[in-house]
Amino acid sequence: MKIFIVAAKENWITDQLYNEFVSSNKLLITNNIYEADIIWILSNYMVYQINNKLLTSKKVITTIHHIVPWKMNEERIKHYKYLDSVTNVFHSICDITTQELRKYTQKKIIKKPFWINQNLWREISFNAPYLGRYFNKELLRLKYKLPTNCFLIGSFQRDTEGNSITNKKFEPKLEKGPDIFVKIINKLKNNKNSCINSNIRVLLTGKNRQYMMIELEKIKVKYTYFEMVSLQQVNELYNCLDLYIVSSRVEGSPQAVKECAITKVPIISTNVGIASEILHKNSIYDMNTLEYLDEVINNGLKKESIKHAYKNIIKYNIPLYFAEFVKLFREI
Repeated sequence: MKIFIVAAKENWITDQLYNEFVSSNKLLITNNIYEADIIWILSNYMVYQINNKLLTSKKVITTIHHIVPWKMNEERIKHYKYLDSVTNVFHSICDITTQELRKYTQKKIIKKPFWINQNLWREISFNAPYLGRYFNKELLRLKYKLPTNCFLIGSFQRDTEGNSITNKKFEPKLEKGPDIFVKIINKLKNNKNSCINSNIRVLLTGKNRQYMMIELEKIKVKYTYFEMVSLQQVNELYNCLDLYIVSSRVEGSPQAVKECAITKVPIISTNVGIASEILHKNSIYDMNTLEYLDEVINNGLKKESIKHAYKNIIKYNIPLYFAEFVKLFREI
């Protein structure tokens, strides 16, 4: 069995997935599409780069990361119809995506989450275990010139539609829930009885964070922004955090759930993607009410919740999980 992978080179998650899969499964990979038994469309909008006759002459598996229901306009529906016409089997990474995808195809859908690279995403120790995690966190914060006396909350995914050139109004990317995130931060800031101290600071990374920065400034919450950093640096920034908040309305994984779980960073999340499969149920909150937010944060900070998430994520470690993931291609 030889697999040819169609993936965009755009400094996005598919780059990372492509590189990790190829490096661990070299005997399965071919760079010659004509000798491939299977074409794996990892970035589905790249399907148009491949000749239609070639696609229909091969076995094709197409990955759908997530579907945003309110963005399914006529053009996108047409796109999914084309995907359906050239795809033998669809690959979904969570149950919610599977349910949405079923609206647009009768083809077989296999749900299988992606792996986690535990060699990249890990809890950092400076060989001083007797001083505990706080000591390690403090050293990392000093490295990145972050205050050591604040409660640092992370958000590492884009929140603004388009870019600063095409989106001058900095409209929110609603599927990522940046408005919900800001609402949570404001609620914590103004709650004198909150389970965390009032000295809140937000740590942002990645491109297209303009909406979040503008909104945080409106509610007078300080933030630190690192736009372009390496994955190794992102791992260090995870280790600086007191809490990570996923506020998405729609997700595939999201990656932050897996990355926080493996780095043992406290996290709370909306019920999206595979959050309910990894996180403790008490670490998941209702985005529509935020009624029990303080209780959810308390639970997310508990060692039991961190251990629960870690125990669930390690089964996706590479390279062992690849033996399970590769079954995907044998089911076509």
